[in-house]
Amino acid sequence: MILKKLAIPFVCLCLTLSAGALWAQETIKVGILHSLTGTMAISETTLKDVMLMLIEQQNAKGGLLGKKLEPVVVDPASDWPQFNEKALSLLTQDKVDVVFGCWTSVSRKSVLPVFEEHNGLLFYPVQYEGQESSKNVIYTGAAPNQQAIPAVDYLLNDLGVKRFALVGTDYVFPRTANKIVEAYLKLKGIPEEDIVVHYTPFGYSEWQSIVSELKRFGSSGKKTAVISTINGDANVPFYIELANQSITADNIPVMAFSVGEEELAGIDTKPLVGHLAAWNYFESVESPANEQFIKDWHAFIKDDKRVTNDPMEAHYIGFHLWVKAVEAANSTKVDDVLAKIVGLETPNLTGGTAKVLPNHHITKPVFIGEIQGDGQFQVVWSTEGEVAGDAWSDYLPESADIISDWTDPIKCGNYNQKTKTCGGSEEPAAAQ
Repeated sequence: MILKKLAIPFVCLCLTLSAGALWAQETIKVGILHSLTGTMAISETTLKDVMLMLIEQQNAKGGLLGKKLEPVVVDPASDWPQFNEKALSLLTQDKVDVVFGCWTSVSRKSVLPVFEEHNGLLFYPVQYEGQESSKNVIYTGAAPNQQAIPAVDYLLNDLGVKRFALVGTDYVFPRTANKIVEAYLKLKGIPEEDIVVHYTPFGYSEWQSIVSELKRFGSSGKKTAVISTINGDANVPFYIELANQSITADNIPVMAFSVGEEELAGIDTKPLVGHLAAWNYFESVESPANEQFIKDWHAFIKDDKRVTNDPMEAHYIGFHLWVKAVEAANSTKVDDVLAKIVGLETPNLTGGTAKVLPNHHITKPVFIGEIQGDGQFQVVWSTEGEVAGDAWSDYLPESADIISDWTDPIKCGNYNQKTKTCGGSEEPAAAQ
């Protein structure tokens, strides 16, 4: 009889201990949505790696809200429909609390409806064309006014360029960015006949004829430059062909928006010395934070030759902003995190501060770098401080009156200041 009386509390105690063990094992799931195969793997694989490093570092500090972070890595394989499918799986099956991912704008556009429908949260780390602001996305890469416009100003004012060849991969980012660049160039007095545009498919490798055209275009006697929005592994044969046809930074400089240290790691950069790139971070920028980041990266990846780059810094910034917002909200729920994240600040890696703006973009410095023989960039120009990201271009008539503000009382990513109306995430309100 005594044994029977003791049995009930003993069973309860076991159940309590079992539940406690399960609770201790609960994790916060972090989705990582980057191409590890296909044409974009050259750029995106390292972003998966840096996210694993950041998660490991956070877990070494004790995790978040008393729980360990658990990475959930998927490979959409540079295939845009797969981005949509993998995003849906992360949110509905894996039940991740947040996702860090995408590179190209077409991949971001593919997943955007999924995040909005299922109220997920995406941190997007790459420069893009703007003309978008979603409640469910924090854009930690550059908007056009944080990359393209300063780059054009440098070419115009510092190098005296008079003719522009816009060469890009055929998808939304190059086409929209070039539309903004063309409008800005014309505003600055560059006639239409001094602007030429070329688009090529992803993974394009037959650059001989296009580079020959660029060479002819640059032989008019006017200072000519190429603005490159070529993405992924197509950059390697492009730069090789430039060298083959003796196009150098002295005769036709190239200003790249999607080429960083990672893309240059696969080619001999000596013939490319002096060509340019516009980013918000370079590995060569000296600061204590960057020195520590590079040291941590090499220790984690176990390869001192692996470089760092701008989108890696954007993930570094985005991850630390998300951690701060989760701690402030004491919750990983998307709405709770979003309620706290606007206005939060975190140090960037170049000695400044990244702040989340009401339009879900952040503040960033802008750097122009020259390619060096060792595959690094020497900074030749920079802004004096951080530039606030502008979601909607002031240089396109359809978006000149549009702003984004996800705080009270507007709470809209596409707000027409003249009509006082709110459109969707992407299309201008005036056009709806």
